[in-house]
Amino acid sequence: MSSDAPGGHGPPGQESDSPIGEGEAEDLLRGICFKTGPPRIVGVELEWLLHDLDRPHVPVSPHRLEAAATAVGELPLNAALTFEPGGQLELSSRPADSLMACVDDTAADLIAVRDTLGRLGLAPVGLGVDPWHPPRRLLRQPRYDAMETSLDRFGPAGRAMMCTTASVQVCLDAGEEEPGPLGYGRRWQLAHLLGAVLVAAFANSPNRLGRPTPWQSTRQSLWADLDPLRTLAPAGQLPPRDAWSAHVLDTPVMCIRGDEDSVWVVPEGLTFREWIRRGVPRRPVRADLDYHVTTLFPPVRPRGHLELRMIDAQPGDDGWLVPLAVTTALFDDPEAAETVYRTVKPLAETAGPLAAPRNPLWVAAARDGLADPELRTAAAVCFGLALEALPRMGATRAVQDAVAEFRDRYVARGRCPADDLRGLFTTDRAHGPDHPKGTLS
Repeated sequence: MSSDAPGGHGPPGQESDSPIGEGEAEDLLRGICFKTGPPRIVGVELEWLLHDLDRPHVPVSPHRLEAAATAVGELPLNAALTFEPGGQLELSSRPADSLMACVDDTAADLIAVRDTLGRLGLAPVGLGVDPWHPPRRLLRQPRYDAMETSLDRFGPAGRAMMCTTASVQVCLDAGEEEPGPLGYGRRWQLAHLLGAVLVAAFANSPNRLGRPTPWQSTRQSLWADLDPLRTLAPAGQLPPRDAWSAHVLDTPVMCIRGDEDSVWVVPEGLTFREWIRRGVPRRPVRADLDYHVTTLFPPVRPRGHLELRMIDAQPGDDGWLVPLAVTTALFDDPEAAETVYRTVKPLAETAGPLAAPRNPLWVAAARDGLADPELRTAAAVCFGLALEALPRMGATRAVQDAVAEFRDRYVARGRCPADDLRGLFTTDRAHGPDHPKGTLS
């Protein structure tokens, strides 16, 4: 379970310095990114914005965020803890043997984290995009400098993504080698069709920079806007392993790693395949390939398991467990997986030939949420199937009730959490434009 922002492989010299060949890279990507077997493991990565408890529209100073990072970092958590470039907090759970093990470990961590942050006058907030604050990068490290330089070539969405977005990422096993509802090929296809339904149902970012946007999931619109290739799913009809391998090697390198104290090279238009063939400015090694994969941001990223990366951070103390429970049930319960696949397969016609997340289906999901009638119908079926499957998976009554409450409050009414936030801002001449109205709880 890893961070969105490219993470910490060491510089050349800390691993084998044997150059990697093109065939070796293809074999590694096919074998390592899709580790097959019966679905058994589940994990979740939760990102949170950090706001002042009493004045969430006032930026939190860097020294307060640093104090928070230190205090939370001293907690004995089950999950791995990281902070994103804009100060967002991320908890990445350990792989769990069941849905409830994942829920219980994560819930215990969040109690400790909230208590610690509360004593500092801060709160973790579940929103897909910060509704008030512009991008402000706090982490000044060569890899983040390089990332910013690379993404700036395509516009402002990169900085907004790095510093103001938060998500719920559900991590599931790739699936079985054999075909069928739990086979990795079926699960790969399901992830890209069901993913649009998840975007729509859990859209929770309709505001940015103090005003409403045209999107229910502004976060998803930012991710789709980052870069022409880096955020796309693999195109074409190749088998998943071949498609992903080709996609990784034919996507431009974001940066070439160096020492943490040196400037990292940011090439323009150099794919990893071309880097292997040219061997300049140096020949790539295995760790460069591993790092390159972390700089690709498709909606579904295979890294031995499948990272489903399309869900906005959710409101409330336990809002995160609803997308975790629903997604896990629909993928890992054989009966639900077979039925949901038949439910979402017709959505491929709406999606058309363009790759997610830029095809019409995904755009409609981010723009309209469950106001889109096709997505609303699919979501209603999906939540019904999940509620049937959760008891078979050992989910507690509390988890089942949380999913049922979400279905009744949102899905059954063609709404998503973003609809609760549409009235967040109003123009108040006495207090200035974009005076906050209401709360985010």
